[in-house]
Parts: sequence; structure tokens; C-alpha cells
Amino acid sequence: MRGHASAGTRIRERRIAKGLRQATLAAEIGISASYLNLIEHNRRRIGGKLLQALAQRLEVESSLLSEGAEQAVVARLSSVAERFGEEGGAADATEFATRFPAWANLVIRAARRVDDLERSVETLTDRLTHDPHLAATLHEVLSTVTSIRATASILQDTKEIEPEWRDRFHRNINEDAARLTDGAEALVGFLDGVDDAQSEVSSPQEEFTNFLSAYGWHFPAIEAQRSGAADSYLKGAPQLSSSSAQAIAERYLACYEDDARKMPLVQFQQAMQVQGGDPLKLAQEFSVDTAGVLRRIATLPDSTAGLIVCDASGTLVLRKPVEGFPVPRFGASCPLWPLFQALSRPMTTLSAQLNLPTRSGVGDSHFHTYATAQPVLSLGYGREPLLEATMLILPQDGPDTSEPAFPVGPSCRVCPRDACAARREPSIMTSGF
Repeated sequence: MRGHASAGTRIRERRIAKGLRQATLAAEIGISASYLNLIEHNRRRIGGKLLQALAQRLEVESSLLSEGAEQAVVARLSSVAERFGEEGGAADATEFATRFPAWANLVIRAARRVDDLERSVETLTDRLTHDPHLAATLHEVLSTVTSIRATASILQDTKEIEPEWRDRFHRNINEDAARLTDGAEALVGFLDGVDDAQSEVSSPQEEFTNFLSAYGWHFPAIEAQRSGAADSYLKGAPQLSSSSAQAIAERYLACYEDDARKMPLVQFQQAMQVQGGDPLKLAQEFSVDTAGVLRRIATLPDSTAGLIVCDASGTLVLRKPVEGFPVPRFGASCPLWPLFQALSRPMTTLSAQLNLPTRSGVGDSHFHTYATAQPVLSLGYGREPLLEATMLILPQDGPDTSEPAFPVGPSCRVCPRDACAARREPSIMTSGF
């Protein structure tokens, strides 16, 4: 593989291979031809959304265009091989990516698609087990069937029934049959929606999460402190179909607006570089609480960090996903997460390295987390304040040997760690993920 080729050179080679003129490509991604020329001659660095736009138009993984692409592609190919139990070192991955770059791109995309599908299966399994709406529908169907059966038995077993009572029983059967039809239709509608796990929305919290995902968890108009920016995002948002979801999103954007005002984007990004991303140092520099810093890091443009927030009951109220760290949408999460430990140590910031089992069940994925719990509501004199815990999740390329790592899981139901002392129920995954 051409180790010396820079991002601009790769972009130019890919453009020529696709038969695109420089001016045409520049117009399609919204920049000038002269600026694209500077990029292709390595006189301008490229990254972020512009790199993503170029990669999408050139039909190639962004990692194949960016600086250090060789190492990224080799690492991903090696990871895919390890996940599926194939033995092959970096030399094999390097040779494959060098000789067949398009196929390397296809393998990486296919592996991501497999990951997405497996996450969908986990989500649906969790939902079928814990979704309160599904449980209520099944209970309604069973109750209605029992009622119809009991009424029919009376009509069958009682030889002489007064016409008035017979009419009443017939009316009950008719009404119960209508209820049964409604319940069955709701159940069928749910099961039909299983084929499209991404489209199903069953609660205001899910609507809210889909709303944030649609904007990549970043709101430029609020960052620019434009008047009425939050309202413009909320007005007519297709993801927020219920008033409850609207209210949740409104509160969140108010918090986002407050964080953006206290920690302006450009200044915060500069401070991140100076402080090395240390949340405590950043909190001191901007005179804000640690939870606000964790939220800010997770919502930076193109941030790869995950974020989880729970209330004092342990219920997850905010989920920003991160690859390799599955978070259940329904049911309970792993009790060993620092997120929950923080609730017992308010105002203390916890730093921990976590190892999560990979989907293949071979090896672990590595993350660094920061967690803190802080009061969000005072309940009155002499009463403990209501707490909310926040955990930032930072992916790591490998284990950090400078500090101990703690094995955790997603939730007991899909966790392969059989020897875990905190397990509540056996895992349905008999051979890993």
C-alpha cells in the first residue's frame, strides 16, 4: 500500500477513477473548484463533514481517503477477521487492502451492516422481553379470550336462559370480540414492524432519541446563539409525534443552549486540546459542573464519544450510542457501570477503564469512562436532593495498561460473562454475541 500517499492524492486518484471532472465534483459537494484543487494537491487539510461528503460522492469509506488511511483500513480488516474467527495478521490485511482496495471497502461496509443487524436483533429481543406496551397488549388479548370463553361456556352449558340474559351474553361476546380484534391488530402491527427495527417508535423517550440522532446530537444554530434556534428545531420535527416527546426535547435543548453559552464551541475545542480532554480541568477552566463538560464533549461535531444519563431510580433517560458499547432500550442495564456507582457518591467524578465483550465473544472492546452524579432538584428543607448521573464513554484502540480495567457487560440478558457475580438472570446468548 502506498504509505506515502496523502489524503489529497487519494481523492484525486479516486475522482479520476470515477471519471469525474474536478469542477463537477466540487459543485456537487458545495465547494469551489479552486479549493478542491488545493485539497488534491495537499495544500489544504481535510476532515469532518467535507471528508464525509467527498467519500460519499466517490463511493468509498472516508478512512480510505483520510490521512493515515492505511493503518485504519488494516486495523478494521484485522478486527473483522478476528470477529469472525479467521486467523490473519496485519500483513495479510495490508496485502488485501493494497491489491483490492474496493473489496476492502466492501468488507468493512458489510461488517458494519452485520453489526447493525445484530444490534437490531438484540434490540428486538430486549423489547419482546421487556416492552410494557407489548405486555399490555398480550394481557388484553388473553383477558378477552378468557372472557369470551367463559360467556360461551355459560350459553353452552345452561339449557334454559331467559331471553333478556341470553341477549346480554350475546352482547358481551360481541363487545369482547371487538376488543379481541383491536388487540390482535395491535399485536400484528407490532410484529410486522419487527422487520424494520429502526422505524419503530413506541415511547416519547424513543421519539426524543430519534430526534437527537437525526441531527447527529449537534445543533449548529444553537451553537451560533441565534434567537429562537431551539424553537426552530422543535417546530415540525417529524420524530417528535407526541406532546410528551416535544416536552422532553424542549427541556434538553434548553440545557444544550445553556451548555453552549457557558462553553462556546471554538473556545471549548481549543481548551480540549490544551487540557487533553480532562473533564475536571475543563470544568475548572469554564467554571461549570462536570456533568455539563461530559455533555459538551459528547455533543461536539463528529464526536465519537457516547453519553448515558440516568435518574435516581437508575432509569436511562438519555442514550447516545457508541460502537461496541450496546445500551438496552428496554429492561435493566449492567449494574457494574460507573454510571450507577456514581449515584452512591454524589459530586464525585469517577474515572474507569471498562472492557466489554465483543459481539464475536472473542476478546473485549475497550473504553474509558467518566461518570458523576449531581443534584438536579431540591425536594425541600432537610430532604436529600434528587440526583441525576451522567457517564461519558470514550472508545479506545486497546487497553490502557496504566490503570486497571473492569469487565462489564451490556445487560445480563445478552451478556456472555457467565462468571459475573452481579448477574441477575442467565444470558440468552449461549455462544457470545
